[in-house]
Amino acid sequence: MESQSYEQETQTQDNTPFNDDVAGVITKATTPTSGDGEWQEWVNVVVDYLAKLPDALGNFFSDYKQPLTTFGLIITATITVYVTLSVLDAIDNIPLLSSILELVGLGYTAWFVTRYLLKASTRQELFSEFDSLKKQVLGGKTQS
Repeated sequence: MESQSYEQETQTQDNTPFNDDVAGVITKATTPTSGDGEWQEWVNVVVDYLAKLPDALGNFFSDYKQPLTTFGLIITATITVYVTLSVLDAIDNIPLLSSILELVGLGYTAWFVTRYLLKASTRQELFSEFDSLKKQVLGGKTQS
């Protein structure tokens, strides 16, 4: 008899959406109303769109690879120039550093002129070093 009354109690509890024994615990999902059906349609549209999004983005990037690369390089170059000018401006604002760097630049220019540009033999040496560097970077010409 106890088992029958216990089964009847559990059946009546299953019909109610809330558990009376523990406050705030939902034991059974509620049935959707008509408003939930419309909401579900919008959710399905969004889920379908998000499912197709990786393929659409892949097609977009494969179709417009060259312009996107060019645009990215332009943006990167612009940011690089801006950061470089900002760093140079910051260095220029340090009191003694800018004048010291100017002196270093003038000293190196004087050394370069006296080492490579005054005599014809040293100019030939400079051009041969430049040609060897150019061959290393660009590759040598092949004889056909």
